[in-house]
Amino acid sequence: MTLQEIKAAARDAAFATRKAAFRHRAPDDAAFLTEVLAAHRGTILTGYMPMRTEIDPLPAMVAHVAGGGRVGVPIIPGKAQPLRFHEWTPEARMVPGTFGAQIPEAGEELVPTVLIVPLLAFDRRFYRLGYGGGFYDRTLQGLRARGPVTAIGYAFSAQEVGEVPIEATDQRLDLIVTEKGVIRP
Repeated sequence: MTLQEIKAAARDAAFATRKAAFRHRAPDDAAFLTEVLAAHRGTILTGYMPMRTEIDPLPAMVAHVAGGGRVGVPIIPGKAQPLRFHEWTPEARMVPGTFGAQIPEAGEELVPTVLIVPLLAFDRRFYRLGYGGGFYDRTLQGLRARGPVTAIGYAFSAQEVGEVPIEATDQRLDLIVTEKGVIRP
């Protein structure tokens, strides 16, 4: 089996696991994420607009804006390119973007120092299994070349696996937050 086939099989299993976890989500799933982000008050961070069965970071994003921070959401400029981030507020008018993700109709481009990163699976080595486009890996590599960046993987605890299949371009997360707590190196 090739690495791409191994990753594809891992993604299929991870989608099923996340779907099951999503059915049992609680209203306060973002409590630990909100707590972690409090240490980054006033910074520029990026979140994401949850799709399908992704854990919802919106309560933490709203709290960050209320605390004086700025929040961006990812814009996919094209295949094999790093993400760009446009400013989001709770009042922003949203429109469908690439892959159906909601994006701000208008918004200043932001360069974050903290990223909330969606994922399908994660391991205790702080690797994540994403959707396969390499967008976050490319983005993190570019941002880290410019200066310090904190990448926070956000997932249901059930999404933890023994070992995520990785390749040389995969970027590590700095910490992982689940509905049950914070996992630090």
